[in-house]
Parts: sequence; structure tokens; C-alpha cells
Amino acid sequence: MPDRPERLAPDHAGIARAVALLRAGDLVAIPTETVYGLAADARNDAAVAAIFAAKGRPDFNPLIAHVADAAAARELVRWSDRAEALAQAFWPGPLTLVLPLREGHGLSPRVTAGLDTLGVRVPDRAATLALLRAFGGPVAAPSANPSGQLSPTTPAHVVAGLGPRVAAVLDAGPCPVGVESTILALDPAPRLLRPGGVPGEAIEAVLGQAVAEPAQNPERPDSPGQLASHYAPRAALRLDATDWRPGERRLGFGPVDCDLNLSAAGDLAEAAANLFHHLHALDDGEAVIAVSPIPETGLGVAINDRLRRAAAPRG
Repeated sequence: MPDRPERLAPDHAGIARAVALLRAGDLVAIPTETVYGLAADARNDAAVAAIFAAKGRPDFNPLIAHVADAAAARELVRWSDRAEALAQAFWPGPLTLVLPLREGHGLSPRVTAGLDTLGVRVPDRAATLALLRAFGGPVAAPSANPSGQLSPTTPAHVVAGLGPRVAAVLDAGPCPVGVESTILALDPAPRLLRPGGVPGEAIEAVLGQAVAEPAQNPERPDSPGQLASHYAPRAALRLDATDWRPGERRLGFGPVDCDLNLSAAGDLAEAAANLFHHLHALDDGEAVIAVSPIPETGLGVAINDRLRRAAAPRG
């Protein structure tokens, strides 16, 4: 038996091996444009249960189903004109659509955590799209890290966080977007459940209407990413820091003197891509990580959402 996790190249042989492992009920870390996901056959109840066990994830927190294209999504959920417009605009890409389940969907009930809706998306990463086409079905894939901790944007992050709990890592290098997908509910009206890689302004431009932000219940989330404490390093965070205090590790944004800079040019896309990678690098479990203010616009909304949850009191 090979050492776990296996490191698989994003070529034909590596993808074929990943598909075989998924079909056998194993867990495989897969690259997406956002973060690495911990994938299992979404129709295999034992495999989906293994995701929750490996991550230490509460079983009331639903998962996202990843599919190869919109046609595959339509087999799982009740489609709509709004969904079609958004899929045409943003798929493949970092947008998850939450829609009512279709009868005969065949998914493990653990995927939806007992809800009558499903989050579904088409990831924008060549290796994972090839895997999904070869696999021929949906995979459930939350972030490939222990629940509540920093999300993984490189294979090394996956191995450090989960080790032998994952059978293999399909290694396609760093994730270019760096924050999780935007999650949008569409029934009955558009509601932003989690900001992410597609800015809310872009969604509103396609829909021609404002998108509501619902009240969230961290004790019973209707979407991933809604727990009050989430995405957290071991060390404490100090947000909106305009000065540096002795002993702190300094995470900057814009033209500031710091230890690591999310984007010296003030580019929010670059900052999102660097966010989790830089937090991993600065986190020694002891020194406070001080973070420069981030504009609350565009991708800055998703960055600030992650930072606020990372800084929240931990249970």
C-alpha cells in the first residue's frame, strides 16, 4: 500500500488514478480555482460520511456538489431562467448556485445535511473538470482542511492539515483565485449566502436586480461558510491595523511596511489569491497576526468575510 496521501500529477494517469480512488469510496483532494477540495463520490453515503470524519466537520453543515457542466447540474436540482443566466455568465467559475433538489437526484442525504436544497457548481480548473467528466457524476468537495482552520490553496497545505486521512492529492499547484466560491440561493429570490470569488456587483449586473443578504444562523447554516468562527489560523488576528505593535506579524495591503503583503499595488484579486497562503506562512500559533484594512468592495467583501470569521471567538 503506497504512503498516504499519494501525490498525483494532473495528467491522464493521475486523473485516472484519482477517479479510481473516488469510485472505491476514498477521499481525494482536488484542485479548483478557489481552494483545494476534499472530494468524495456524492452518491456514496459512506464516502460522504468520511469527509465529515476527516475534517471534523459538524454534520449539520451542508456540502457543495461539483459537476462537469450545467447539464449535470440540471440532473440534481430544479433549474430556472436565473440559474441559466448565471451559469452562462460564470461557469466554469467560483459561483455556487443553491436550488431545490430534483426528485431522483441520487445524492447521499449527508451532502445536503437534511435540507431540501443543494449547492452546485462547475469549477474552473482543467484537471478537475477532466476528473469530473471521467468520473461521470457529482463529487462533494468542501475545503481540504480540518474544519474551521485555514483553507488550503496548495497541496502542501492539504498534506499538513489532513495527512493520511486523504488517500491522494491531485497536484495542480497553487489555486489562482484563493478564496472560496460565492454562494447564491435562487429560490424564491436571489440571496447571497457567502461572498466569494464572484463579486456581488457582477451577479447583480447579470440578474438586473439587487441581491439580498439573508439573516444567518451559525447554529444551523443553510450554506457552507456561515459558521461564526471559520477559516482560522492558530494565532489570533487583529484586523484593520493601521499601526504595528511589538511582536506582531504584519500582513499588509497597499504601500505599507510589513512582513508579507497581500498586494503592494492594492489589487484585490492579487490579495484574494494570497490571503490563505500568507496567513499559513505567518501563523506560528503564538504571535498575533495584524492585518491592514481591506476595502469593502468587489473581492474585498469576500476577503473581509474570511478575516472577520478567522478573527471571531473560537468555540
